[in-house]
Amino acid sequence: MAKQKSNYVCQNCGASSPKWIGKCPSCGDWNTYQEEILTQTKAGKKTLDKSGPASKPIPIAEVGSQQHVRIGLIDQELNRLLGGGLVKGSAVLIGGEPGIGKSTLLLQVSLGMKGKVLYVSGEESLEQIKLRADRIESKSSKCFLLAETNTDAILSSAEEVQPNVIIIDSIQTLHSSVIDSPAGSVSQIKQASAEIIHFIKQKGIPVFLIGHITKEGQLAGPKVLEHMVDVVLQFEGDRQHNFRLLRSLKNRFGSTHELAIYDMQADGLREVSNPSNVLLEQRDTELSGIAVACSMEGVRPMLIEVQALVSTAAYGTPQRSTTGFDSKRLNMLLAVLEKRCGFRLGTKDVFLNIAGGIKVSDPALDLAVVAAILSSNQDESIDPKTCFIAELGLSGEIRPVDRIEQRLAEASNMGFEKAYISAYHKTKLKQQFSIEIVSSKRIDEFYRKLI
Repeated sequence: MAKQKSNYVCQNCGASSPKWIGKCPSCGDWNTYQEEILTQTKAGKKTLDKSGPASKPIPIAEVGSQQHVRIGLIDQELNRLLGGGLVKGSAVLIGGEPGIGKSTLLLQVSLGMKGKVLYVSGEESLEQIKLRADRIESKSSKCFLLAETNTDAILSSAEEVQPNVIIIDSIQTLHSSVIDSPAGSVSQIKQASAEIIHFIKQKGIPVFLIGHITKEGQLAGPKVLEHMVDVVLQFEGDRQHNFRLLRSLKNRFGSTHELAIYDMQADGLREVSNPSNVLLEQRDTELSGIAVACSMEGVRPMLIEVQALVSTAAYGTPQRSTTGFDSKRLNMLLAVLEKRCGFRLGTKDVFLNIAGGIKVSDPALDLAVVAAILSSNQDESIDPKTCFIAELGLSGEIRPVDRIEQRLAEASNMGFEKAYISAYHKTKLKQQFSIEIVSSKRIDEFYRKLI
């Protein structure tokens, strides 16, 4: 006889309660608790299995090391982001806004695979997927399409097809017959993910899971979903620009500081192997308020154009607006300029933009941001063959950044002739560069050298 148990679960954080609550005590959101019914049977109760061999603790020195078997993808950017390829039996979760390009990217991957791929869609029909495949202009007879949302049917199809890779679009649309709650609820996402991951771990088949995100930019569903998977990738980008950024937020088999850049075209996503060339190709050499910084995304140096506009405040309260840069850090840099250099920027509007629609959090952009602000404030252009690589402290000191030699090498290869860095790097540089290096210890010293 089936026994039903009702529970209320927060759809934001996954916290549960035996009764409905207006405000979640865990995450603080209002009206997020929904009733979910769990169906359990007496025959389904688990007991301790003593028939199999019991696990025994062993010393760590006796544990053998095992090399992960990886599957090479046709997408070299995604290969590098995953740490050299797709590990067999791994679960990769890709999140992003609607229409950002998640389905297009994974369809390109599936059409370029040498082995069998099972593409499961819970949101689109097979005809819609075929139309996208025709637009990509890539044909593959080893890509199998399945429009299904029931996990039992999906796993049965996987047993029949025996694919090398499984792609599920999206995890929020799946539902398991074990739980009597609607698809997309916290319980369904946890149960469906657990069944999929248990299957692929047993069979050694890697799986890509596409996930929705909330309006705050976080992956929708319980936080435990990110703990269950092996890799979490975040798709970012501005719809007004063609560039798409794929960041690694979690990777059990590689680095979490990598970044892949794509260019969205009518026929799909195109890899950007040299982003410095693309981000700097449309530059006007005689405009003020423009400076170039060298950022590090993982092991890849990338030259980025920083644009600033400083004008007299037309209204009472000065405006501070940023695109692609932390607004709180901009306020800190403006306070340092006013305190340490005497610039009266508290009564002026300051607008800052990172060209290309990308978001950067590298502190090495500080000096370029300051240079762009000073250039716009004085209405004097900066030499286009100059780049800036340093962090700025609260006391006005110019601090060193990591991997300075790789950044300088990238600037030199891109044809830059001068680089402003911290003076504390001067004695640590082991490599000789053709680019002229100008070092400074404090922001006031840097300003005198810049003008």
